[in-house]
Amino acid sequence: MSEISVLGAGAFGTALAISLARSGRDVQLWARSEGAASEMQKRRENMGRLPGKPFPETLQITADLTQATKAEILLLAVPMQQLARFAEENKTLFLHKTLVACCKGVDLSSDRGPLEVLEDTLPGATVAILSGPSFAVDIADGLPTALTLALRDNERVEDLQSHLSTDNIRLYSSIDPLGVEFGGALKNVIAIACGLAIGAGFGESARAALMTRGFAEMQRLAFKLGADPTTLSGLSGFGDLVLTCTSEKSRNYSHGLKLGQGAQIDPSVTVEGVATAKAVVHLSQTLGVDMPITSAITQIINGTVSISEAVEMLLSRPLKRE
Repeated sequence: MSEISVLGAGAFGTALAISLARSGRDVQLWARSEGAASEMQKRRENMGRLPGKPFPETLQITADLTQATKAEILLLAVPMQQLARFAEENKTLFLHKTLVACCKGVDLSSDRGPLEVLEDTLPGATVAILSGPSFAVDIADGLPTALTLALRDNERVEDLQSHLSTDNIRLYSSIDPLGVEFGGALKNVIAIACGLAIGAGFGESARAALMTRGFAEMQRLAFKLGADPTTLSGLSGFGDLVLTCTSEKSRNYSHGLKLGQGAQIDPSVTVEGVATAKAVVHLSQTLGVDMPITSAITQIINGTVSISEAVEMLLSRPLKRE
């Protein structure tokens, strides 16, 4: 039996499984499709999501969820908008396990992050959050990466930290999972805004302004939710913000770039920031938190305002102290 299973064979889940297995763990990677699992086991790489990154010998692939969930530590690398259903449908397999949410976002139907989704659905499980500045291809290539692992229990998080750190992934621990999960979720929205600014030709200065004021929005909402706003100054907030707002490897930044350029959007590509923006606008209105950038991006995505109208809205806001 493997000690760790990664549930979800997308690029990020595959990369985590490769890194963990390369560092000497017995790891299983679960794929929803039997055909995909068989192909990966045969080829020893994920041709569809992470081609050219060979699997270590200790990494095994399965489509049998019952088998995969025999491991005590389960890394849930499924899209945020599928997490609630996935947890509910398989709750008997997940009870009393250590679950590590590896997705970033806010559930569109409930305004909840992965922590609350899993805790509400699986009250007998230990729930942690893994987040921070990371691209799947970098992790799979063995490049140095630092992430934050958060859990409410200080002793448990340190134990889990030692279990999941690898030769190229340095984990920092936190006991503020709420701050970690919302830092990871909210930066995706700001990354869309920054991509849009560059795509529309507004320049680097505009991007810097959006990153800075967007970070202020992130902190305001996190504080209102009961998180420590200083958590967002770490890897899962500021660190992830810097990475995703400056690289075309980021799906959220690339999505914004295409919006700004008026280019065709591929509907098959999961862009978590789109659903998160819509959920966060509703959440911020409910809590009375001012989030003008998130609101503007949501209106652009929904087609209710043009890019030029959104810029005018932001620039005409009342002058204020920083």
